[in-house]
Amino acid sequence: MPYTAAMGALKDKRLELRLTSEQKAMIERAAAVQGRTVSDFSADALTERAREVIDRDRQFAVSAEAFDAFNRLLDEPEQVVEGMVELLQRRSVFSD
Repeated sequence: MPYTAAMGALKDKRLELRLTSEQKAMIERAAAVQGRTVSDFSADALTERAREVIDRDRQFAVSAEAFDAFNRLLDEPEQVVEGMVELLQRRSVFSD
């Protein structure tokens, strides 16, 4: 049967893992419970976990106290920082 887009993306890469007997048995059991192959189950589980790790890395979390302090600073009147006006008026070294 020819490959079609409806079948999903072409899987042309391999990932090999070393597992304990217990890990392998658990993964095989979980895949069987869901009626999936070990390969499909593992790829899905690893991809989801990778997405969680990447998403968590992108988040910036602070305590409620730190957030409140930050908001108080934002509400204060602006201050002139010596040299800042001149600095912001300079031509950027990153532009052509």
